[in-house]
Amino acid sequence: MSRTDAILKRLSELHPKLIDLSLDRMLPLLDALGKPQAKLPPVIHVAGTNGKGSTIAYLRAFLEAAGKTVHVYNSPHLVRFNERIRLAGKLVDTRRLNATLERVEAVNAGNAITFFEVTTVAAFVLFAETPADYLLLETGMGGTYDTTNVVEHPLGTIITPVDLDHQAFLGNTIAEIAVSKAGIFKRGAKAVIGVQKEEGRVVLDKAARRLGITPVWQGEDFHGSAQDGRLVFQDEDGLLDLPPPALFGIHQYDNATLAIAAARHFGLPIDADALARGLRNVVWPARMTPIKGKLRDLLDPASELWLDGSHNAHGSAALAAAMRTMNESRPAPLVLIMGMMNTRSPQDFLAHFKGLAEQVITLTIPGEANAHRADYIAAEARKAGFAARPSRSVRAALKTASVLPGARVVICGSLYLAGDVLAKNGTPPD
Repeated sequence: MSRTDAILKRLSELHPKLIDLSLDRMLPLLDALGKPQAKLPPVIHVAGTNGKGSTIAYLRAFLEAAGKTVHVYNSPHLVRFNERIRLAGKLVDTRRLNATLERVEAVNAGNAITFFEVTTVAAFVLFAETPADYLLLETGMGGTYDTTNVVEHPLGTIITPVDLDHQAFLGNTIAEIAVSKAGIFKRGAKAVIGVQKEEGRVVLDKAARRLGITPVWQGEDFHGSAQDGRLVFQDEDGLLDLPPPALFGIHQYDNATLAIAAARHFGLPIDADALARGLRNVVWPARMTPIKGKLRDLLDPASELWLDGSHNAHGSAALAAAMRTMNESRPAPLVLIMGMMNTRSPQDFLAHFKGLAEQVITLTIPGEANAHRADYIAAEARKAGFAARPSRSVRAALKTASVLPGARVVICGSLYLAGDVLAKNGTPPD
């Protein structure tokens, strides 16, 4: 076990629950550390159900193309914890990460605090002590009581599309979940909101207006779409003809459009050339990413291997749409290799692939106690009408898929599975 893993294991034992939404435990700890959350560069806070990470990836690419230095906070990580904290453009150095985690651990002095809370406090310390021009801050879950929601005066807030997810913590309806997401709105901070279902839109609009905020809305105040292989963006300031996003999938046009609108509405120093360079250079691992290397080599030469971290029904709809788009240019039999956490429904995830996926091969995510068993996912897939079978490992699953020549194989269902795949392939992020 590495020193980082040993520290993280100790921190994970400070609270019996993995998730316990509250700010009461971390605020005293932040105070004891000198309130680092009040010493950050301008913050753009991002909440929503899907698309948060991609939207942040675009904003980072735009800002860096414009010559700015950017901190980023994302979760979860795929392979190494360091991926969660990017300091002025680079993943946090392991030695510095360890020292900061141990410093925060010592100040906490054994008090009850969740893993996400204490590690987020450490991230705020690192962000406050490292110069940068901006901080792009992603919520972990929800908004109102999310651990990141301690920044009193963000430069701006973004709400990506809100849908059903984490119902056990956030509510059973889109309206209830939207109430939580709206908790990141702050008086005096501008807001940009992605495409919403009507019940979520009503909640977000009321919450913003209570704080004197007039949000700008995707599909109403600004628009973006794919036209002749380009991204065409339009808002009240005019029209931009831009290159297509480097991230694959028609849904990435929506994510890129949201990021462009935020850059313009928040007054970020990004011109059209920087937007174009950012769209060409953006990187966000395990989001419809083609996989090369030793795992790909287990398939026949004519097959494709893709990795996607989508894990709920909203994400699987985007993934299925991307598969249909790919079939238009090269028809191929689709094989899904999927593993899921037990907070997700395999049948809900697979509903969008009816008539599209020829075979489903299921896995138990290695090292995850709260993962669905492969045989359970396979049984649920068969109930939904799919040809499905469990497999003991990703290598075994790929060998099974290899008997279908020229297949399009997609590994999906969980970011935790995506991380395991990247580690086994020897291609971790950065």
